[in-house]
Amino acid sequence: MFFIGNASLLAQDDLPDYRKKNDNFLKVREKDLRADLATFTIAGVVERIGKKPLKDIPARNYSGSELVFQEDNIRAVITAGIFDPSKHRLDSVENYLVKIDKKPYFGNYGSVPRYTISSVTLYIDKDTVRVPQAALFDLYSPTFAYRDGSGIPKTFNAVYLSADKRTIYVYMLNKENKGSYEVTWIFRDKQFLRRVVDSNILQ
Repeated sequence: MFFIGNASLLAQDDLPDYRKKNDNFLKVREKDLRADLATFTIAGVVERIGKKPLKDIPARNYSGSELVFQEDNIRAVITAGIFDPSKHRLDSVENYLVKIDKKPYFGNYGSVPRYTISSVTLYIDKDTVRVPQAALFDLYSPTFAYRDGSGIPKTFNAVYLSADKRTIYVYMLNKENKGSYEVTWIFRDKQFLRRVVDSNILQ
């Protein structure tokens, strides 16, 4: 479950994209956040030169419906859920899905998703910090892992720690019908700060 397969891609070059760009990398104004994001996001690759990589927290489990990263006093858990189309309003353009509950969405844009990102939770020491649904509701089709040439499961996803250890970045790269989208949830001082989402990458 939640592995990249070899399914054929939709021909959707002319599909209107209603997804807003206000959460993307280019709109990040905080210099420290933007510099950190540039070290690992695809959208920020042009600003990566000369920047030192951030410390990453290793993945411990990325099978089933959970993706877990853990090291020392930090644990991050991403959980997936089942998408039930009967409980949502679905708006299409020429048989391609473009909105769910009147909102554009990320994750197999153009098709009805099968899975949701139901929760993202960060555990630091004895504190628990949850990403609010407002930063999750339009994100679908999580890709927890892929298999390399030897059939060994691996993941494109990661958790990074800033140099001053105040900021934690939970990063996902998820496959779409055309290209991929990436999302980073940012936590600072044991509080959720914001998300950064970029789509139409790796086309």
